[in-house]
Amino acid sequence: MVGARACEAIPMSGQVPEVKLVFDEPVQRKKAPKHLADFSPADRKAFAKELGFQPFRASQVANHYFSHLSNNPDEWTDIPAAERQAIAEALTPKMIELVTTRTTDNGMTRKDLWKLHDGVLVESVLMRYTDRATVCISSQAGCGMNCPFCATGQAGLTRNLSAAEITDQIVAAARVCANGELPGGPTRLSNIVFMGMGEPLANYNSVVRTLRNITEPNPDGLGISARSVVVSTVGLVNGIEKLMDEGINCTLAVSLHTPDDELRDSLVPINNRFNVREVLAAADAYEKKTGRRYSIEYALIRDINDQSWRSDLLGRLLKNRNAHVNLIPLNPTPGSKWTASRREDEAEFVRILESYGVPVTVRDTRGREIDGACGQLAAAEKASPTS
Repeated sequence: MVGARACEAIPMSGQVPEVKLVFDEPVQRKKAPKHLADFSPADRKAFAKELGFQPFRASQVANHYFSHLSNNPDEWTDIPAAERQAIAEALTPKMIELVTTRTTDNGMTRKDLWKLHDGVLVESVLMRYTDRATVCISSQAGCGMNCPFCATGQAGLTRNLSAAEITDQIVAAARVCANGELPGGPTRLSNIVFMGMGEPLANYNSVVRTLRNITEPNPDGLGISARSVVVSTVGLVNGIEKLMDEGINCTLAVSLHTPDDELRDSLVPINNRFNVREVLAAADAYEKKTGRRYSIEYALIRDINDQSWRSDLLGRLLKNRNAHVNLIPLNPTPGSKWTASRREDEAEFVRILESYGVPVTVRDTRGREIDGACGQLAAAEKASPTS
């Protein structure tokens, strides 16, 4: 949660306060249970065998989990009835438990609060549009990047999520879509964005396993195109460089939020380790290797980063790059003194970027009313019941 003290963290004099970044999760007393989604298809068979089941059972369960989105072993008729429950509990233990659901936009946007095995809370947001259904998922409980305008960043890092804990958020969203629980009837989950709680590239191995679970075809994965998957990062250059060699070719989103190092050192503290030039160079290399245009995420904050000269600098930085800018009107968080830019300043920011030929979109603020928009996720257990 962003409080008044955090709001004052942006220096007006150019003096940068010391900011603590957390890359290593705290030691966990109790690890998440192992699940089929934590393993590659080959390793799933070894996992099943280790648990005393025939290896081919792993492929059968994966088919039910990924292809049919089934979490009901009574439906698994290709497995002997006497064995179904034991196999389900061993290979697909419950990873996330729904606590509350809050909806807005006439039910087209829903935020789910999930409780993990150790009582830790995380959130995901499912949004239906006319042409697609997108889920925004969490990769960590909290975040160690300490961005002062983000509720998640101000909460600090509790722990990394396992690949199965991340994947289960996606499978749950796909099940909601398939079951017609959103207005408009049954649909297919088409897009996944790693823009929920956490810095995805700080939980690298679990996120990469999840990406493979998403993109590998049925029955080994969900069979969703990599071009429909976005991984967002505040600019972990070493993570970007590793990701480009994975062969997954998902879309990269860089949370830049200002084009100058002086402000970014405080606004996005990882800039003290990887500056703007280094982050953009890594994004360019990723684009060259994968062929995927990347996006620049930019939360517009009134009188902080929305000046015309910053738009001009951003335009000059991006004019010869294969990048697209997503401008995000700052979403309110409890206690914050900051607010979204004035409409006229936002329009001028867009005009200047477009004058350089830089493609730009002003993102909608879906989920703002339920604290489910960009920068608002704090996994607070509010009174709203599951609906």
